[in-house]
Amino acid sequence: MAAKGSVSADNNYRAPRALRCRMTIRWLSLALLMFAIAGPVLAAECPALLQGELPKLRAKENIDLCQRFAGKPMLVVNTASFCGFAPQFKSLEALNQRFKGQGLEVLGVPSNDFKQESKDGEETAKVCYVNYGVTFTMTEPQSVKGPDATHLFKVLAEQSSAPRWNFYKYVIDRQGKVIANFSSLTTPDDPELIAAVEKAIASKP
Repeated sequence: MAAKGSVSADNNYRAPRALRCRMTIRWLSLALLMFAIAGPVLAAECPALLQGELPKLRAKENIDLCQRFAGKPMLVVNTASFCGFAPQFKSLEALNQRFKGQGLEVLGVPSNDFKQESKDGEETAKVCYVNYGVTFTMTEPQSVKGPDATHLFKVLAEQSSAPRWNFYKYVIDRQGKVIANFSSLTTPDDPELIAAVEKAIASKP
């Protein structure tokens, strides 16, 4: 009788344990399924403009554009160290300081497409970081026009126009859409550009 009771008790112990194992496996399967579904959904939520990565200037890291900028108002500028418009770095930094508390992200993309950027990334970094005190995000030099343009500038061109010179400025809303673009001649403190930035900040994700 004792032996039978022992077997019965052992069976009673094994049953809940087996049930717990099955429930654990079921929850793990459900979690994996949800992750598999969520992955493409998250990718779909990333606007075309921000898909991909760009190398950060003088840093051993890449900028995941979607992870960093999705849902944020932006000002994207193609820069060049030796361009006559390079002093605009100073007013771009002032704009960055003025609006960064409201979520604005300024992204500078150096380019030698107009033959006015150094081939040495260290020199490019010195111009913007040391000479002009830039604190906003800068990338390594990229192509910004034509068939070799980096993805970001291909989409900018599709939504507005490709830059015709250095220091073209693109104001982007929280949905990743260009709402205004300005030529090199428009300074970062121009009232029209400021109004566009404020509109981007007020936009909904």
